[in-house]
Amino acid sequence: MKRLILVLMLLASPLMAVQPDEVLDDPVLEQRAREISAGLRCLVCRNESIDESNAELARDLRLLVRERLVAGDTDEEAVAFIVDRYGEYVLLRPKTTGANLLLWLAGPIMLLIAAIMGWSFLRGRARSAETAETDALSEEEQERLRRILED
Repeated sequence: MKRLILVLMLLASPLMAVQPDEVLDDPVLEQRAREISAGLRCLVCRNESIDESNAELARDLRLLVRERLVAGDTDEEAVAFIVDRYGEYVLLRPKTTGANLLLWLAGPIMLLIAAIMGWSFLRGRARSAETAETDALSEEEQERLRRILED
């Protein structure tokens, strides 16, 4: 019995959160709405699309997308309307332009800087080890050090 419940729960998990009263009569518009909704982030659930989220705000966003499509907007215009209203954070895949480009490149740039600093640190240690060997004590200094330590 437990296995049956587990299987049913696993089968139910990929279902979308779109309610029957949200579905458009035109299957072409509904398909476009689903594609747009899959690319928009739920502002409550963070890394879920509004198509997968059960949050009330996600439902409002799904309805807003459908309203825009019924009003005659293209997919890009509907997404632009939502981005203008909620900001670029609402996109699951943000654009790599402007200030976002700096955020996209910050990780690799920091990794490169860290690699250069690590390499220069290791080179400095190797050089200091070489100079330590050449700065060894002479026989006379070793004898003096031995006498000091004996006292």
